[in-house]
Amino acid sequence: MSTTQTETILLQPTHSHVAKVGPVPVENGNNSSAEDVRLVTTNQSSRLQQVLVTIQLFMVTLTPSVTNGIVTVGLPTITEDLKLPPSLAFWPASVNSLATASTLLLAGSIADAVGPRWVELIGSFAGGAFMIAQGAARTGEELVGLRAIQGVGLALHLSSSVALITQIMPSGRGRNLAFSFLGLSQPLGFSLGLVLGGVLIDTIGWRAGWYLAGGITILFTVIGLWALPKGRRVYQRSDVMHNIKTKIDWIGALLASAFMALLCYLLAILSSDPSRIKQKDSIIILCFTVMALPLFVFWVHRQVKINRPALIPNSLWKNKSFSTICATIALSYAVINSMELFTSLFFQEVQHLSALQASIRILPSLVVGVLMNVAMGLFVDRIPAVWIVTVTSFLCAGSPLLMAVIQPSWPYWANAFVGQLLQPVSVDALFTVGLIVITDVFPDDTQALAGAVFNTAAQFGSALGMAILQVISTLITEDRSYKEEVQARMDGYRASFWTMFGFMILCMVIGFLGLRKTGKVGLKRD
Repeated sequence: MSTTQTETILLQPTHSHVAKVGPVPVENGNNSSAEDVRLVTTNQSSRLQQVLVTIQLFMVTLTPSVTNGIVTVGLPTITEDLKLPPSLAFWPASVNSLATASTLLLAGSIADAVGPRWVELIGSFAGGAFMIAQGAARTGEELVGLRAIQGVGLALHLSSSVALITQIMPSGRGRNLAFSFLGLSQPLGFSLGLVLGGVLIDTIGWRAGWYLAGGITILFTVIGLWALPKGRRVYQRSDVMHNIKTKIDWIGALLASAFMALLCYLLAILSSDPSRIKQKDSIIILCFTVMALPLFVFWVHRQVKINRPALIPNSLWKNKSFSTICATIALSYAVINSMELFTSLFFQEVQHLSALQASIRILPSLVVGVLMNVAMGLFVDRIPAVWIVTVTSFLCAGSPLLMAVIQPSWPYWANAFVGQLLQPVSVDALFTVGLIVITDVFPDDTQALAGAVFNTAAQFGSALGMAILQVISTLITEDRSYKEEVQARMDGYRASFWTMFGFMILCMVIGFLGLRKTGKVGLKRD
């Protein structure tokens, strides 16, 4: 039988770009050679693995956010059921984020040193197990402690997830879509938690939400055992120990973690009672917080000078795109999480709606969030980053503005509905743009740290913004004590909405000035 020379395309097992190889003889007819079949199978397995990894990371990021939403909408019921003392009343909602923010940078350094696969699996399994344990908590103290440990597991997952995506997908639309779905998972999960919490609290109870979320997390952890890539390099035990000793900036990570932990703790206690800033323990914490930041800056400067590993070299902050993205992400996350909380409080505490009715009114933001993330994944590489950030921040600013001028007697469709449509626009766009920019700034062997830096900016912004806005709301409400209770509370919420509007205008200005020369991001590179 005669043969012809045809050109075969070989797809790399973990990359989407193609490379041509020389002519391969193929017999005429319908029969393909074994090598052709093997190449096609490899291609299909690679695409399947990319999809499975994206789904696995999406679901493991979504489920903790669901529990955060349930805590937010169900905190009064949970506090009553577990007889949580007033001194700990705010901790179920805040301790998870505090633990995550405090350990992200250290988790990212460890994932880069030992490989992200097992760090991801350990983090996701721990998160799922401790979610189930929270559902069985007998006291408020148990719930707070379990949520803190779950936050550490979430830090391991968030930092390693970015490294896994950059490992399995090259720059281009596939990676952009994966980043956009990661960005969708947190606000979508939180909003789903608000809705699910409203349903569960009015029906079978809040504990079922933790059992459901924990079970789903463990299921996808098992899937991850098969789906997650083993990496380009197999780490031997001696390699792991050597990397842990020589490639991790332990002092820098501990200083950064201490700064984040102390600051988040201080903000958390002040958000419930601003007068505590005058107490000795708060002053001591503030002093240590102020000391930790310059010590960290000095330490990483020293590490770079003696050519040793530095957690975040100070020179990175001179990169306008990097510093701008960190600032805008922090501001955007401060607004999105606070908007969800204060809007829910407005519906329940001012308009006297049930938790379920309040949750239903938040649903439009879910739809917009999904559409926005898909659109960003598909088109982020076609529009200059400066216009994506500036325009979406401007649109998002309309959400708190509408809620700041709303009257409790107005129907839902007048202001609140449009506010819900605009609410997720900025954060969903910034997550995709931000991850692309930050992962491009960091070297290939520190992509987990890149993910940790990005998520630290988001967690820091969320904690700082929530604390500032709760303090503003509390102070204004107390100052209006001469008014009727609901009206005084509404004045406090209104002041917080105006502050959120200012945050988004600041986000728009920083994005415009800092990203003017960045151009398009997420372009495919061969």
